[in-house]
Amino acid sequence: MQLFLSRALCSLILLSPALAKPAAIDTQHQLNTVEESLAEPKAKVGDTKLEDGPKAGATNSELVSRAPTKFNGVEVPPMRELSGESFDKETKNGHWFIKHYSPYCGHCKAVAPTWQTLYEFYYTSKPVPARKKSSSETDSLNTFTRFYDFHFASVDCVAYGDLCGKHSVTAFPTFSLFKNGTVVNGFEGKKDMAGLSAFVEETLESIRPGSRPKEGLKLPEPAATSVEAGARPDQPAKKDKDPEAGKAAAEKHMENAAAEETASAKSPAKVAKPKKEKKPSSPPNPLGTAVSLTQESFQKLVTNTQDPWFVKFYVPWCHHCQALAPSWYQMAKELQGKLNVGEVNCDVETRLCKDVRVKAYPTIHFFRGGERVEYDGLRGLGDLVSYAKKALDVGSGVQQVNAESFKKMEETEEVIFLYFYDHATTSEDFEALERLTLSLIGHAKLAKTDDKELADRFKISTWPRLLVSRDGRPSYYNVLAPKDMRDFRQVLTWMQSVWQPIVPELTASNSREIMKGKYVVLGILSRERTSEFEENRREIKNAALEWMEKQTHAFQLERQELRDAKQLRLEEAEDRNDERAKRAAKSIHIDIREDDKKQVGFAWADGVFWERWIRTTYGINVNDGEKVIINDEDNHRYWDTTISGAPIVPSRTSILETIPKVIASPSKISSKSSTGLIQRVFFGLRGASSSHPWISLGLLVGICVGTSVWGRGWMRRGNGKGGYFQLDGKEGLLNGGGNRKDLGVALAALVISN
Repeated sequence: MQLFLSRALCSLILLSPALAKPAAIDTQHQLNTVEESLAEPKAKVGDTKLEDGPKAGATNSELVSRAPTKFNGVEVPPMRELSGESFDKETKNGHWFIKHYSPYCGHCKAVAPTWQTLYEFYYTSKPVPARKKSSSETDSLNTFTRFYDFHFASVDCVAYGDLCGKHSVTAFPTFSLFKNGTVVNGFEGKKDMAGLSAFVEETLESIRPGSRPKEGLKLPEPAATSVEAGARPDQPAKKDKDPEAGKAAAEKHMENAAAEETASAKSPAKVAKPKKEKKPSSPPNPLGTAVSLTQESFQKLVTNTQDPWFVKFYVPWCHHCQALAPSWYQMAKELQGKLNVGEVNCDVETRLCKDVRVKAYPTIHFFRGGERVEYDGLRGLGDLVSYAKKALDVGSGVQQVNAESFKKMEETEEVIFLYFYDHATTSEDFEALERLTLSLIGHAKLAKTDDKELADRFKISTWPRLLVSRDGRPSYYNVLAPKDMRDFRQVLTWMQSVWQPIVPELTASNSREIMKGKYVVLGILSRERTSEFEENRREIKNAALEWMEKQTHAFQLERQELRDAKQLRLEEAEDRNDERAKRAAKSIHIDIREDDKKQVGFAWADGVFWERWIRTTYGINVNDGEKVIINDEDNHRYWDTTISGAPIVPSRTSILETIPKVIASPSKISSKSSTGLIQRVFFGLRGASSSHPWISLGLLVGICVGTSVWGRGWMRRGNGKGGYFQLDGKEGLLNGGGNRKDLGVALAALVISN
């Protein structure tokens, strides 16, 4: 039995890496891995000869399509070949369908004509059916790329192996969909014209629901140069799309785009004041009910308007959806005349829910025009109403403030992003700013100003400039170039790193963001003791502000010391007239950041609301008094006492004296575990295996071999007390008393007798 258990244990240990991280495979072909494709550029005997190098799969490479091609009589520019340097810049906006390939991969060579023809087919397609009479201006707007902001490109993984490694490419060819610079989906279907086109169609439908042909498209053959435009496919696709709604969306897009181009042509100067949002013609949610939306009504009411909508996607049999229903309907009633509220039954509107990428029920989204953001907060009535009211503020655009109105805003808001602009700020800058508003719902306020008094207060000398004010303490976005200020993804990433208050409240939605990756000074407070609650919150905030000031000062001193050391080396080299040492000193790059070390954050939790979790994790009962713990979530440990052994209390002195002792390496105060014994063993093994994988693998193999040898030896010896039976008057094959000769004779006799 013990041998069986030991072998089972070894099997589970050795199989655990495979279970944790499944290997990447291709369902259509037995594709070469990256290493095999790079190392083995050989063709098999009997294979059709295909050319290596650029002609293999680089569909716009030097030898294949450096020159434009033609499809349906329309000139098609070469497909973009992205490099490691240009990739992030090119793909930061819009959707990009990208093929990662090796010029020596046979499958890449085979799919190359299909990929090129697919690109040419979609590039020359018209989102809106062609009219008999149309101006050249309108024709320029009725383009696939402009209507969907969808692009095709390729990446040569031989030339840019690091880039493909970054994208986790493990087989060739690999097709991936990127949105605004981030991979959002991978193609795993059959790599032919129909399979690739189906993937593209699904993506286009999610970008503009209802805009694709209901029956599907008639596709060209690989390497073809034309296909009948607007023809129906031989086998119509079964889709519940609304072509009329899609046509209406396309018409509206063209009208808006034509108007914008005409306006820009008349006004070449781009300097502009921020736009004002158009007010809806009718009041939102006039009946105070949740509107049931279909594919057609969703396209008409939500996608094709600038009206804000709060929409729930659900299925009737889901228990969570049933529990949410009363709060959802009550919220719709409270928001009567303020915000449109809708709901979509995903059992009925399956295509719409798939296009919105609903993966769990219920899923709640806030929509405004073609943009949306998912609500991931609590589902109580108060939480929903609070979020909806904050979303309404966003619907009115970025608020303009002056010194007086900003001061009033500071009294009610803990975190405010403030954008400074001047007369030279362009309309593009304001449009980029408006894009940020949806992502900030429920996190922080965003305002803009050209007020001189505010510029003097925050020492602004260049425009445009962005900062965040947290409890009156400013932090600046250090990028100054206008084009970088318009980089939505880059700006939003910075905002997400600073949008928490200095001392936020721990909630279910922000707990992971607050606790992960740093030490957290967590105050466990109780709202039931009002006077103590406010005083203790103030003490924790004062401790946080003082700690941040000390850390900033220490960082500046450290950086200055490095600069002084560099200057000293340079002066010594000049004194010795040592050109080599001088070049070495000049090449020293001082690159330290405040977040290079593990940071210390601050937060507080409602000890009554989180009573069970706090009691089971930290052994603290808030009824015994308000306490402070310092948590290290990454290592599943915490500290609840000072260096003297007394509990940490919500006091600036107690907190500031304890933090340096805790973060010292090694810590000067003994920590406690926030997990049980089994969890500690598991996390310990996982941490060791991730830090030293080869050593861990060797130890596991050694343990398995040792356990197996020990088990066999134990079975052979029988632990000195084996089983017993008689054979020719001799005792015990298994009693350990016989010698090797007796054992051999006995076994031979046993075989003959059988």
